[in-house]
Amino acid sequence: MIRSVPPLITDTQRPKRADALRNHAKLVAAARQAFAQDGTSASLEDIARRAGVGIGTLYRHFPTRLDLLEAIYVDEVQALCASAGDVAELEPWHALIGWLRRFVSYVAAKQALADELFTHIGPDAEVFASCRVAIYSAGEPLLERAQQAHVVRSDTSFTDLIQMVGAIAKIGSAPDETQRILDIALDGLRYQENR
Repeated sequence: MIRSVPPLITDTQRPKRADALRNHAKLVAAARQAFAQDGTSASLEDIARRAGVGIGTLYRHFPTRLDLLEAIYVDEVQALCASAGDVAELEPWHALIGWLRRFVSYVAAKQALADELFTHIGPDAEVFASCRVAIYSAGEPLLERAQQAHVVRSDTSFTDLIQMVGAIAKIGSAPDETQRILDIALDGLRYQENR
């Protein structure tokens, strides 16, 4: 059973009105696309144009570029955490591995964004602590379930998994090569009688 994921800090900062929520979502989606295409220095004017709103609307929702970067980061973490529910009904091994593959894709795609935030707000910022709690709440039950089913070695912690797959995601290889390396590492997680 997947535990409920605690709300992230910035959830309380989201607008409440329907039109404001739509504009917020459009701005986050446009910024995600612009940052993926042009890097984290993408023009805020271009982001507003892509979202179909004025620059004033962008600044009302996100007074600084960092506020916008943080919103995208949190949105991605929430999607990653929600994906644990998508795999929860699979067999324990496939559920864990499926989610870890999504985690690798998430890390690889969001590395520049995370680096930018780390540089400006530091790794101990409240948003990072909140995101870590959410990721552990989503992923730890998948590991525990796989260990209880004796398909994953019992001497593995969730921290071990995060460090391992995070490092693989940061290698910077082509996606196929990253998946091949991940397969090798994940094979080492399998339960064996003599361990």
